[in-house]
Amino acid sequence: MAAYSDPLQSLSLPFKTRIQIALLNLATDAVRRNDFTVNRRVMNLLDRRVPANPKPYRGVATHDVTVDPDRHLWFRLFVPSTAATSTTTPVIVFFHGGGFAFLSAASQAYDAVCRRFARRLNAVVCSVEYRLAPEHKFPAQYDDGFDVLTFLNDCRREIPNWPESADVTKCFIAGDSAGGNIAHHIAVRTCRSGFSDLKPFFGGKERAKSEIELEGAPIVSLGRTEWMWQAFLPKGLDMDHWAVNVCGPNAEDISGLDFPATVVLVGGFDPLQDWQRRYYEWLKRAGKAAELVEYPTAIHAFYVFPELPETTHFFADVKEFVQRRCSKAGKK
Repeated sequence: MAAYSDPLQSLSLPFKTRIQIALLNLATDAVRRNDFTVNRRVMNLLDRRVPANPKPYRGVATHDVTVDPDRHLWFRLFVPSTAATSTTTPVIVFFHGGGFAFLSAASQAYDAVCRRFARRLNAVVCSVEYRLAPEHKFPAQYDDGFDVLTFLNDCRREIPNWPESADVTKCFIAGDSAGGNIAHHIAVRTCRSGFSDLKPFFGGKERAKSEIELEGAPIVSLGRTEWMWQAFLPKGLDMDHWAVNVCGPNAEDISGLDFPATVVLVGGFDPLQDWQRRYYEWLKRAGKAAELVEYPTAIHAFYVFPELPETTHFFADVKEFVQRRCSKAGKK
């Protein structure tokens, strides 16, 4: 008889990280209701948010830019000090995680992550404050993301504090967890829109092997992810809808699109890793340029925790990808 081996036994996290994860799990579990609504009053108390800081801190200044006041659509602009002396600075449009229902571009963790992106990659970062489920269901998040890109394409020169060196022809769409899902769908819309200048959290009805084997891993659980999908989707849509199961039976056909080169970054202790690998393989089958980078000892959203050793490798890998793509664009 073969002995059962728990893959989580080899997972080792610093005490600080464990405390942060425990608090995050406690907060999201406490505010989720059985009717797929959220206690926003309590969540807003638990989610530590920080204001924009126009005075450079650690080499990065931040400004909040309003896109549509009627729906409270805005983004936080992160400008590295190096942008003032650079001839060209890439632009990263970032979508935060939180299962479509939680967190914000102003959440302390994501403010810090985007600040690191701006500083370490010498990039201008636009972190999108999209509307949250369940108050705003699919496709509100995709609409918000696309409208921010449209705003950057059409109105960026009117944005206060927009650096002259920011080059939207070198624009990267990025996201973490649910934000990765949004990033994919926004990339598809962008390809179909014909912009003049502007050039993952997945799921499905089936339970992926990694979701079953890594149940109990930090942050992500079957119960939490299924609740988030239910809160995100309008009634009548199931988890094999193309918004959820991006590369499933109802997937959008991207074979004819000039889809951008993509890097998929996967943690070995992330229960969603099988979905992420399927996405990478789906892109390759569609003839798209795709790269897979794996971190065998990393958890879901590990890059939010700067104390983890994998985080340093993550930023180095993303920087290398951005620089390589910018170099190729410059040779065209």
